Amino acid sequence: MSYGNQGDGGYGAQPPGGGYGQQPPSGGGYGQQPPSGGGGYGQQPPSGGGYGQGGYGQQPPSGGGYGQQPPSGGGYGQPGGYGAPQTPPDNHLVAAILTTLFCCLPLGIVSIVKSSQVNQKWQMGDYQGAVQASEEAKTWWKRSLIAGAIWWVVVIVGYILLFVIIAANTPSYY
Repeated sequence: MSYGNQGDGGYGAQPPGGGYGQQPPSGGGYGQQPPSGGGGYGQQPPSGGGYGQGGYGQQPPSGGGYGQQPPSGGGYGQPGGYGAPQTPPDNHLVAAILTTLFCCLPLGIVSIVKSSQVNQKWQMGDYQGAVQASEEAKTWWKRSLIAGAIWWVVVIVGYILLFVIIAANTPSYY
């Protein structure tokens, strides 16, 4: 089978009547095809075929590629590219334990439960669930911290009032 030469320019011999493989009858295909026969993939350069002229399909002017590229360092909502990110999100376990011990026990327990779910979901492959559990754990330990701070302020003010009332009701002997 002889392909012959299709004009002066281009990238060597082209098969007669089309490029590599069969083209749709409407003249479409990869790149922009001329409506009437002759040519391979994309528009062939008019002459010469030197460096930077023509080629297989028209390339975008800059940053070309196949569709829009994701921003660097991200893919499908996870940091680090396509696939599993390298490190799981912070589980906030230390803060959850400390706020449970020193601030507010009920809210701290919720925070510890959420913290333990982060690693479990991460190991099962539920990356979005792990991130959500991490955010919930952070929210709950902060609530525990705030509730504990309010509680300790109320306790201190209560003791001060108690001492003032006791001091006011105690008779003084001079």
